[in-house]
Amino acid sequence: MNVNMMLDIDRGSTALVVIDLQKGIASRHTKPHDAKTVVANSARLADACRKNSMPVFLVRVAASGPERLSPIADEQWPAPANMPADWSELVDEMAPQTGDIVIAKKQWGAFYGTELDLQLRRRGMRTIVLCGIATNYGVESTARFAYEYGYQQIFAEDAMASMAAEMHAASINFVLKRLGRVRSTDDIIAALA
Repeated sequence: MNVNMMLDIDRGSTALVVIDLQKGIASRHTKPHDAKTVVANSARLADACRKNSMPVFLVRVAASGPERLSPIADEQWPAPANMPADWSELVDEMAPQTGDIVIAKKQWGAFYGTELDLQLRRRGMRTIVLCGIATNYGVESTARFAYEYGYQQIFAEDAMASMAAEMHAASINFVLKRLGRVRSTDDIIAALA
C-alpha cells in the first residue's frame, strides 16, 4: 500500500480522539516528539476538526489510589507517592471547547468501561483520528479496541509520543500500521482543508 496516497476524510463520519493530554502525563519527557510538540499538533488537529464541525473527544485518566488497576506484573508503573491535585486536568491547550466530549477512563484504553463507543456511534462516527501520549499505552490500547469494534483509523504520528523513541516506533511500525493509516498532522489537516 502506498502511504503517500491522498488521504480522503469524510467529515460527517470522522471524529478526533485525543488520549491523555493532561497535566500529569504531558509534563513527562517523551520521544521521538517532545510533549510540547505533541500537544501543539493535537491542538491543531482539534482546531481543524472543530472548524469542520467534527466531534472532538478529549480522553483523560481519572483513576488514583484504589481505582487504579494493579495487576501483579513483573514491572509496575511507579506512581508518585502524592499525585498533584491537577494531575488529571487537561493541559490548557486542550481545554474543552463548546461541543467537545470529555471521556474519563480508569485504564490504558479509552473504550473499556467508558461511553466512548456509545457516544461515537450516536453521532454516526465510523472513523477516528487518534493522537496523544503514550503511543504504546493509551493510544495503542484504544486503537486495538477501535479496530475490533470496526472503526476506520487514522493515526497522527507526530501528535503522539512515548517515554522512549523505540516504544513509539515499535507501536507505529508493528501495530498501528496494521490497524489503520499513519499520517502526519499536516497531511490530516490538509485533507480537512
